[in-house]
Amino acid sequence: MRRLAAFLLWLALAAGLGGAAHAADPRLVPDVSSRAIEIQYSFTGEELLLFGAILYPGQRLPDDRADIVVVLKGPVRPIVLREKRRVAGMWVNANSIRLRTSPGFYAIGSSRPIEQLVDERTAAIFELGLSNLSMSPTGFSESRKLERFENGLIDLYTRQGLFYQNPRAVEITEGVLYRARIPLPARVPVGTYRAETYLISKGRVLAVASRDVQIRKAGFERFVALAAQRHGFLYGLSAVLLSLVLGYGASALFRRR
Repeated sequence: MRRLAAFLLWLALAAGLGGAAHAADPRLVPDVSSRAIEIQYSFTGEELLLFGAILYPGQRLPDDRADIVVVLKGPVRPIVLREKRRVAGMWVNANSIRLRTSPGFYAIGSSRPIEQLVDERTAAIFELGLSNLSMSPTGFSESRKLERFENGLIDLYTRQGLFYQNPRAVEITEGVLYRARIPLPARVPVGTYRAETYLISKGRVLAVASRDVQIRKAGFERFVALAAQRHGFLYGLSAVLLSLVLGYGASALFRRR
């Protein structure tokens, strides 16, 4: 509530200043309900609210309807995809492909379906939609093979809730205020995310604005993750010793019974 109140106050001041200044295109004033999300053992998912306002020159609303698209994306990292194939009754790794810029999470919401807002070229330039993600494969890959692997990754991540697309997620009030809710699953990866907002009218992207969101582990999970990153050898040695102690204790308990 404090963040929303501060945002509305800032918006009123910006609108007052915007009436005196002249700009050719409208501006976006975006924000998110939480700039930092902490994941603990009890984390079962969360809903992130992306909201903001459209500041038009002279505070005059245009006759043509404008649309909003919001994208939450991150963290981007390389990934190797492998295709399983059944050989002699056994499943083995067959083809594989490496993608340099695969997002661990991607969610897009819009006030109308993307195909009704922009053409295919514009959607591809701004990576609007799951089918327009650019994952940068390493080396040369046949187009059909690349498409098959990318479709498989999109299908897998969609079923896990890591890829999300909703053509009616954005609500626009009075042509100025907008908001959209993005669900975050329990398995959302940690890292830096970017919440992007696009203002679109007549097939053109008029304005783009973004905010960063941090998703990080907290509590004991954070301690374990930092220990594994900073002290890999000691972490591995501790895990082995703990396994030996637990195994010895379990065997001693069963011998007594």
